[in-house]
Amino acid sequence: MRRTNLAVLIGLLAMCVAAWAGDAPLIASSIVPAARGTVSFQHDKNGNLKYHISTKSLASPQQLTPAKNAYVIWLKPRDGQPQNVGVLTVNNNLQGSFAGTTPAKAFDVVITAEDNPSATQPTGPEVLHGTVQAR
Repeated sequence: MRRTNLAVLIGLLAMCVAAWAGDAPLIASSIVPAARGTVSFQHDKNGNLKYHISTKSLASPQQLTPAKNAYVIWLKPRDGQPQNVGVLTVNNNLQGSFAGTTPAKAFDVVITAEDNPSATQPTGPEVLHGTVQAR
């Protein structure tokens, strides 16, 4: 009986965690048509949203025309300004990865190709974008 109750409790806990997690696709622009990306997210114990961005088939920003220095990741909360949260580094296999945490539950993710990785506003061309809507 005790093992049955424990199994039920573990099953319910797993369903709750799954309800607090999700994935959102990143849509490629015409300057990187082969690129693919996903934002995976889940709530942490403090109620913030942990997110992980992964990309495939994304050429390095130096190979774009015109060449750029970095892919900058912007989070734009609903009714807010875009925030530079970091740089997406692309490896030799054309894969990129980035992880972070935000208090926002609904926001847009925009990745731009920038000359300056410390830019305070997006100025370069958009390469990927998507929307996260957590429950």
